[in-house]
Amino acid sequence: MEIILPETGERVAAPRVFCIGRNYAAHAREMKSDVPETPMVFLKPSTALVPTGGAVVLPAASNDVHHEVELVVVIGRRGKNVPVSEAMAYVAGYAAGLDMTARDLQAEAKKKGQPWTVAKGFDTFAPLGPIARAESLPDPHACAIRLTINGEVRQEGSTADMIFSIPHLIAYCSTVFTLLPGDLIYTGTPEGVGPVHAGDVLEATVSGLPPLRVSVTR
Repeated sequence: MEIILPETGERVAAPRVFCIGRNYAAHAREMKSDVPETPMVFLKPSTALVPTGGAVVLPAASNDVHHEVELVVVIGRRGKNVPVSEAMAYVAGYAAGLDMTARDLQAEAKKKGQPWTVAKGFDTFAPLGPIARAESLPDPHACAIRLTINGEVRQEGSTADMIFSIPHLIAYCSTVFTLLPGDLIYTGTPEGVGPVHAGDVLEATVSGLPPLRVSVTR
């Protein structure tokens, strides 16, 4: 999936997708997991991206795919070892996103001490809404975040509840990876995750941003 960076119009054909696990305490509790002391980062392939209006395809390998609504940060500048105090200058825009998870495969991987890559990385497992300029969110740490399925609210929270703020996530990620224009950081999900089924219509919203709408198919 190609994305276009706000302001510069730069096209990125295969953006990298960094995801943050357990960045909301209530979600960590519902998953019976500890709250991490440093950001928990995992990656999805660019083939997991699907735009609004598209479809999440349920894989044959899983019988329990879950939704996780998130605020997505779009990186606009190359950066390495970015100071927290300068991190927001690297943000080009924001979008609503979904981190789809094959929960049964993830649970099995956790039991075996294996990575989550398969559970998180299927094609279409990273729906991404329209990207808005950074100034669209004067305070990205005070946004209502919500997911509805077939019009029914399933997740609802606030980005104010993130454990690690956006500047801290950018700074931390940049100590490991050289950040590049077009990189996406899915910042974590509030509580209320649950299953989706073929035929469902999902709408993810973050206040101040265009909504993300995808259907679910098998």
